[in-house]
Formats: sequence, structure tokens, C-alpha cells
Amino acid sequence: MKKLKTRGLLKIILVLTVVMANIGCDQVSKHIVRERINSAENISLLYNHFHLTKVENTGAFLSLGDNIPSPVKFVLLTLVPLLVLLVALGFLIYKKGIAKIPLIAACFIVGGGIGNVYDRLLYHSVTDFMHIGFGIFQTGIFNMADVSVSFGVIVLVGYYYWKGRSEQGSLKMPV
Repeated sequence: MKKLKTRGLLKIILVLTVVMANIGCDQVSKHIVRERINSAENISLLYNHFHLTKVENTGAFLSLGDNIPSPVKFVLLTLVPLLVLLVALGFLIYKKGIAKIPLIAACFIVGGGIGNVYDRLLYHSVTDFMHIGFGIFQTGIFNMADVSVSFGVIVLVGYYYWKGRSEQGSLKMPV
């Protein structure tokens, strides 16, 4: 019984640590950008393939929804995501039997989501500042919260892909 309670406490600590680390990395990076990079500034790095430029995004992904009325935008881009993220966080904390890899990946997604919702609540926009370009491969301008969400999704998709393949007997599941 005591071992079960300890395991539950360790899971809560793990979930909150990973979520808070993602929020922290996102918010620290955005704070540095807000303080040190001007809106019109474009800093080129890595042989002109990686750029830092500050953009305040009032819409969603790639500025989608930027022109919808403010009350609707607040509900769709702040309140609904906040509720979904809080439910997801509760699920991650209280649901038993979630394997470690998908649990941590989901924590990255929740942490990144909370980082962007936090910006919307405080600044009414999300600070984006990174751009990658290699020839025809060009990203939109993004931030560390977006990196967290993307990383979490890639890990989840990869995990369940490999799990499905291993259940078919063709591959061994990585641990």
C-alpha cells in the first residue's frame, strides 16, 4: 500500500516537473526575446538557415484566426485550450497505467500548450521568434512552446507506431 502511494507521488512529481520545465524554458526564452530583440530586427545564425525575429502572434498556428472578433478569439484561443490543457493535466496525474514514454511526451504537449496560453492571458498574443530555412524547406515563425508540442507529438506518434509494429511481431518495441 505504501509503495503504491509513493509511486503515485513520484508520478505527480514527474508530470509536474516535466510540464513546469517546458513552461519555464518557453517563458524564459520569450522573456529574453521580448527584452533584447526589436520587432523589426532579424538575427541570422547558422549560415543564414536559422533566424531570430520577434513577432507577436495574435492568432493561432501561423496566425490563423487573427482576424476573428476579440471575444470569439478569446474563447477559441484562450478559454477552450486552457480548459482542455487543465483536463489533460488532471488526466496525466490521475490516470493509472500510462507508459512512461507517452506520459512524458504528453507532458511536453501540455507544457507547451500552457506556455502559449499563458502568453495569451498576459499579453493577448504569443511571442514567436524562431525561423528555420533550408532552400524550399521553410518553417513559420515559432517559439519553444511550439517545439515542446511538436516534440511531444512526434514522440507519441513514433511510440504508438513502433508499438503497433511490435504487436504485429515485426519489430521489437524500444523501451
